Amino acid sequence: MAGAGPVSAWGLLRLRRQLELGLPLTPRPYEKLAEMTGLSEQEVMTAIRQWQAQGLIKRLGLVVRHRTLGYAANAMVVWDVPDSQVQDLGRTLARKSFITLCYQRPRRPPDWPYNLFCMIHGVDRQRVIDQLNMLIAEHGLEQTPHAVLFSTRAYLQRGGRYVSSN
Repeated sequence: MAGAGPVSAWGLLRLRRQLELGLPLTPRPYEKLAEMTGLSEQEVMTAIRQWQAQGLIKRLGLVVRHRTLGYAANAMVVWDVPDSQVQDLGRTLARKSFITLCYQRPRRPPDWPYNLFCMIHGVDRQRVIDQLNMLIAEHGLEQTPHAVLFSTRAYLQRGGRYVSSN
């Protein structure tokens, strides 16, 4: 790592392995990672920033096991929004407390015209439908083509993998 002084390659490897397990649930996760890897807290933060700048780490985020928390009805709502409006609408929808993901994806014509995706988690299907109907009315989306895709099963959720297990 340029400018950071000599950093142990083994320490960096241990850091990557620890990041695969997720950030420690503590007020100072980078400090805890430093203790676990033999690096300093500053070295941990510098390494993570550098890996993000290099594109090795795309993002740091939470993996929420929503079913464990009682959210059994989960729907991905996909919208066909004019390209000139997708960013503004996406930002607006993402501010809703019941929307956990909201992002733009490319359309795949002719079968998939949708370019805005948002995930709504709810305790039951009716609650999710009610929240969706509220969104539509509140934001004038009555004429915006969309589809609601309810989850039928839960798949394994985990963070990124950076180090080969070989």
